Amino acid sequence: MNETLDITITKVEQSRLTVTDFSQLPFGKVFSDHMFIAEYENGAWTNLQVLPYGPILMSPAISALHYGQAIFEGMKAYRQPNDTVSVFRANKNFERFNKSAQRMAMPAIPEDIFMQGIAALIDIDKNWVPNQDGYSLYIRPVMFATDPYLGVKASDKYTFALLTTPTGPYYSKALKVKIETEFTRADEGGVGYAKTAGNYARSLHPFAEALKEGFDQLIWTDAVSHEFIEEAGTANLIFVIDGKLVTPSVRSTVLDGVTRDTIIQLAKKAGIEVEERRVSVKEVIEGIENGRLTDAFAAGTAATVTPIGEISYEGKLYTLTDPSTRTVSASIAKTLNDIRYGLAPDEFGWNWIV
Repeated sequence: MNETLDITITKVEQSRLTVTDFSQLPFGKVFSDHMFIAEYENGAWTNLQVLPYGPILMSPAISALHYGQAIFEGMKAYRQPNDTVSVFRANKNFERFNKSAQRMAMPAIPEDIFMQGIAALIDIDKNWVPNQDGYSLYIRPVMFATDPYLGVKASDKYTFALLTTPTGPYYSKALKVKIETEFTRADEGGVGYAKTAGNYARSLHPFAEALKEGFDQLIWTDAVSHEFIEEAGTANLIFVIDGKLVTPSVRSTVLDGVTRDTIIQLAKKAGIEVEERRVSVKEVIEGIENGRLTDAFAAGTAATVTPIGEISYEGKLYTLTDPSTRTVSASIAKTLNDIRYGLAPDEFGWNWIV
């Protein structure tokens, strides 16, 4: 990073820490005292500030509301045994954020603004980082177009913000999922690999229908034939087939997940063979039936490593092996958590102490 940036700090008059129940932290609903904001205009990022979390005044004509120029990321900060705070693999999220920005015709955010913004925000809200096992401070970078202009073109103005929310586990049980064969999340040449708001908007209706049917999440398949598995609604998918870690390869329709990449590296270090390739629905269903598929789990920043217990396909429900017997995902999850919480050596240099 470059020299220290000039970030204006405005603190809240009274913290909400004293009225926050840290034993009840539903994901994404409890926000810390402050947020970071930067504004883009005339080709430059300016007005860097940490200020009290709250509403932002904006025109109803801003481009983001009409033409969908909005991207985001997700990462977590963890309380360490010595009471310091580390952010896990922030550099990977920074890289992916700008990859999304490029695809959506938005300006790149400089690394020093991204990183120093996070550091400044966590420094002022350090006490919002939970110290319970399995808990963390979720960090949400977001950028959206703010040009108040009703014309179909890339905006000239943008706002970049950093929000933080203390959170517990995203899922509390093994997932019951449905393989989706009617609706699609992403198509070739589209924006499936970008973390842009529209990707999630188009998934909400089929997800709501799945919830009505008793499912926790969907498994998305390719838009052309629905023969190949891509990812889940909020995470990448990983299987253990014949003792190998098998995951759909990253492509224009599959998000390059940071947790996915982390798990792959940990598996290889542990001597587990890894295959990144197209994974067919047929292979998964037959693997369940003949016992070759012994593990399946969702992998993501929010989900971390969440076992899949049941998979529905064309009206038939398939039950996987008992999650308590799955040694591969359990071992990887433990190693990952131990590194993030500072309980094991960080041989990969993933923890950024802020």
